Parts: sequence; C-alpha cells; structure tokens
Amino acid sequence: MRPQDIIRKKRDGEELLPEEIAFFISGVTRDEIANYQVSALLMAIFLNGMTDAEQSALTQAMLHSGEILDFSDIPKPKADKHSTGGVGDKTSLLIAPFAAAAGVCVPMISGRGLGHTGGTLDKLESIPGYRVDLSLKEFRSVLDQAGFAMNGQTSEIAPADRKLYSLRDATATVEAIPLIVASIISKKGAAGLDAMVIDVKTGSGAFMRAQDRARELARALVRTGNSLGVKSQALITDMNQPLGRAVGNSLEVLECIELLRGEVHEGTRPVLELSIELAARMIVLSGLEPSVEAAGARVRKVHESGAALECFQKNVEAQGGDARVCDDPAQVLPLTDASVRVESARSGFVAKVNTEEIGHAIAEAGGGRVRIEDRIDPAVGFINEVKIGDAVRAGELIGLVYCDDSSRGRRAAERIQTAYEIDDAPPTELAFLIKEVIED
Repeated sequence: MRPQDIIRKKRDGEELLPEEIAFFISGVTRDEIANYQVSALLMAIFLNGMTDAEQSALTQAMLHSGEILDFSDIPKPKADKHSTGGVGDKTSLLIAPFAAAAGVCVPMISGRGLGHTGGTLDKLESIPGYRVDLSLKEFRSVLDQAGFAMNGQTSEIAPADRKLYSLRDATATVEAIPLIVASIISKKGAAGLDAMVIDVKTGSGAFMRAQDRARELARALVRTGNSLGVKSQALITDMNQPLGRAVGNSLEVLECIELLRGEVHEGTRPVLELSIELAARMIVLSGLEPSVEAAGARVRKVHESGAALECFQKNVEAQGGDARVCDDPAQVLPLTDASVRVESARSGFVAKVNTEEIGHAIAEAGGGRVRIEDRIDPAVGFINEVKIGDAVRAGELIGLVYCDDSSRGRRAAERIQTAYEIDDAPPTELAFLIKEVIED
C-alpha cells in the first residue's frame, strides 16, 4: 500500500477502504508520510467529501492514533459537551459543574481561542493558578475530587489530529466537514465518553454562518459519534450576537461565577438557559433522567441549592486555582477599570450585529490571539449593553471596552461601534436562541 495510491483514489472521487485510511493515518502519526502527501489527501477530501463509512473510519483511525482514557471504574456515566465556538460562548464553565453536580462524570478536553472565537482554556487560565496542562494521572484525580475536569489536548490524545490540524490551516482545508468531524470526535472519543452534546453555532459570529451548513455539520457529528458508540445529539444555536453580556476571558469567568451564585440579569439569562438546556440533554443521554424537562428540573435544583457552585469551587481548587474566586470573583480575577465607551452612532433600533467583528476587535486589543503564539491579556474585554431589537438613541451606551492600553481600547471601541447596524424600524423577526435539535 502506497500513500500516492490512496491520494489518487480519493482525487478521482472513489471511496477509500477502512484499511487504507488506517494505513494513511498510522503513517501520519509515525511521520512516515511527507507533509506534501498529507496536504494532497486533505485537499482531495475537501473537494470530494467522504461517505459515512469513510468518515467513521477516519475518525476511528485518528481516535486510535493515541491513548484512549479508561474511566470505566468510575460508577457514573461519562459525558461531555462540545461547541463549535463563537463570541461570548462561555457555557462550558456552567455546563460542567451543572452536569457534575447532577451525577454525570465530565472529562472535558477543551481548546484555546484563535481569531474571533474565545477558548475555554484561556478563560479558565484567567483564574490565578488554574492549570489546564494536567497529566492523565492528575486529570483522573481532579475527576475524583470534583466530578469534572477541564484540560487541554495532551500529547497522548489523538496525536494524528494535531498534525492534520496544522496542515489544514496551511492548506485552506479547515472548513472541510469530514475533517472537522474527525478532529472533534477523535478528541472527545479519546476521553472515554458514553454521551456527548454538541452546540453548533450559526450566524454572524459562527464558524458556520449559514444554517444549512451548520445543519450539515451537526448531522455529520451526530452520525459519527453514534457510529463510535457515543450517544450523540446536536443543537444548532444562534450566534448573530454575543452570548450574554461579557466578551473576554476574565469578564466571561466573572459572568459565569455570578450566574452560579444565582446573580441573573436580563442580559445574562440566555447564557444560563442555554447552559441548562445543554446540561439537561447530557443528563438524558447519560440515562439519568427520561426527559429533557425532568433533567432540566434536576439542573435547576443543583443550581439553586448551590451544589453546582460548590462543585465548581472544588474543581478550581483541585486544578491549582485560587478558590476564593467563587466568593469574591471581582477581587481575584485580573480585571481593569480602564474603559472606553461604545456609543450608538444614530437613533433607531439594533437590527443586526457583526458578531465576528466584535470578536476580532477584542482579540486585536489583546483579549485573544491573532496568531497562535500570541499572549493574552485576560483583563481585556467588552461588556455588551444592548441586543437585537432594542431601541437606542444617538450617543446612547452600547457597551464598554475594557483595556489598559488606551489606544488599543479606542481602536476596539471604534471597530465595535461599526459592528452594530441601527435601522429606523425594529427587525420584523427575532431569532430563537435554539434553532434546531439534531438527534440522528
């Protein structure tokens, strides 16, 4: 078997056999196949797609390129949630303690932010001392102590994915749905999951802007997850405006801790409700409740009783963070008082928001990464004060950019102002936060 024969077959639109895919991925993992050959296959997949059988075989091969974690001795169902990413998308910080406090073991392998989207690991690292580079032994210890653990992808987990991802970025094949699915499911499957809920974002701040493309991705993720024995379900959710009020690492952690403490406001309620919905679906797929309604009631109970906050505090302490953040987050988190007003350019109604532009503005002000090697200032962020459909007057506050560098803060504020489209009439329809549920 030769790499060029496999490349030729996929180039010509033929279906690859599982053993051909396994051979190629094994060669990638062992550095036995040249980058130019890997790049050629990636482009062939991008142009010709993959059948369900090929998709499952690719994911299996990437999953088995490294270690598969075994938590079978933990007497709880193992489940996780994945989001395709957005702006202000902070739900993992709520879902993990909600599900863990409700009886689910949550071994969460998360990622970092790049471009306009934030990353769960970056948010968590704004908590002083919090570690996301746990060894597998430490990861297991945190699961035992807190019921959930949050970690980055280690060298042992799906090493083929790391190699393919770097080449996907360099070869303009990032958007290929078979490659996205294999990347996501191989990492999640390596965590030894029984169930998984996927939040596929759509809209102006999403990776998949068009809802039909988001649906295509969601269905592929669910089918592939189920084919590997991981009970899977996807929600397609709206990302046409930031989720909640806060954008930026420390500000988003602050918002989540306030929600865990029961401090809910109109602007942050969508974060809470979406988190409850996603956690409830994890609980149903895990077999702990028969319906989303019953599971939702279970989540609300652990939220209102303080059990979820206690679970979060145990996790922070177990992962080396300053657990006082749960008692007084504004004192513990790295925040700044230096702010720049973002004002409405005219009177009218908020009709549209270019959410991606807001994400880029905060990233370039230091709150995210433009390049993967960039360092993040966790204090940089944006507090959004309006939502689509709101009436505004010229000069009225839309939000505040927080940044110690005044020139960067002003540039971000100017850029964010242009992201809000103000019309004379209110929008005729307001989007639902949850657009679709994909179950198979």
